Amino acid sequence: MRHLIDPTDLTIEEIDLLMNRALDIIAHPADYAEVCHGKKLATLFYEPSTRTRLSFTSAMMELGGQVLGFSDARSSSVSKGETVADTVRVVSCFADIIAMRHYKEGAPRVAADYSRIPIINAGDGGHSHPTQTLTDLLTIRRELGHFDHLTIGLCGDLKYGRTVHSLIKAMNRYEGTRFVLISPKELRLPDYMKQELEKGKQKNFIEVTTLEEAMPLVDVLYMTRVQQERFDDPMEYERLKDSFILDESKMALAKKNMIVLHPLPRVNEITIGVDNDPRAAYFRQVENGKFVRMALIYTLLQWKKENAVQADIHVKGNLLDAENDKQCCHNDRCISTTEPVRHLFYYDTDSVLRCYYCDHAV
Repeated sequence: MRHLIDPTDLTIEEIDLLMNRALDIIAHPADYAEVCHGKKLATLFYEPSTRTRLSFTSAMMELGGQVLGFSDARSSSVSKGETVADTVRVVSCFADIIAMRHYKEGAPRVAADYSRIPIINAGDGGHSHPTQTLTDLLTIRRELGHFDHLTIGLCGDLKYGRTVHSLIKAMNRYEGTRFVLISPKELRLPDYMKQELEKGKQKNFIEVTTLEEAMPLVDVLYMTRVQQERFDDPMEYERLKDSFILDESKMALAKKNMIVLHPLPRVNEITIGVDNDPRAAYFRQVENGKFVRMALIYTLLQWKKENAVQADIHVKGNLLDAENDKQCCHNDRCISTTEPVRHLFYYDTDSVLRCYYCDHAV
């Protein structure tokens, strides 16, 4: 069974296939209007979402399918204590494919372990957001024409930003990619993600503390909001929320063909004066999200029909059970800390022991 839990679940060749299929959908929408007739997508959204949920709903409807599910876990049996594993086993009886967003890291991984139908990770805590990454890639492809030899500026909340983590994993596989990390020290990219950047190559990133330093260097500027929902301390959020603001004066420092992306929603990190700049691609990016999710839903259902086997790309070679009852993941955002799942670990390519669900070092 093929699922999409992490961006690296897809090979570069499979990403190219999805990009080309999305472009074909854009060019020939009538050819895809009924390809999912009789199929149902279940949207299981355990935390708030506007763009992602509506994008999935619109995508399935434009493919001729139907949508069911919930947008608030409080209106489901989750409020009665039902586990992710049980919810997915039930929903598998009613739907053909599931898109899940969850506030706990690793929840879609648990869902995939128990589901009889494809699972799409629509965002799990601060961990991963692979369909946003596919959206970002399609936008880069349409705006710039290629993925290799690009310098990507990542600005704002790099610590908790799942869209940032997913984009790094995807773009780091292309030749000549460099990253400029722009954040306050409290929101710097986690060490385990920096290790992703350093695997098998020379250091391909720099860290800066101002947008002015980064603007002349980047081909893509990926802005993010400082996410209030990821902070335990409201005072810490208030102190950092306005750390970086992109305005017209900073845009004047950038390359003429640079593009600005943002996963949205924005708060005030991009002023409205930037919206009229032709390099501001974030609203075009939203529409690309629908097209790439159409391509993904159709492709996963096709792979299910063909009984395609998942290549073990993301991990997770030999999984290890906890050696004793006390060995567990110490990431309090991990699904394994709140649900009765097996405590599983794996060694990455640098022989670091990591949690199977959230990828944090143990």
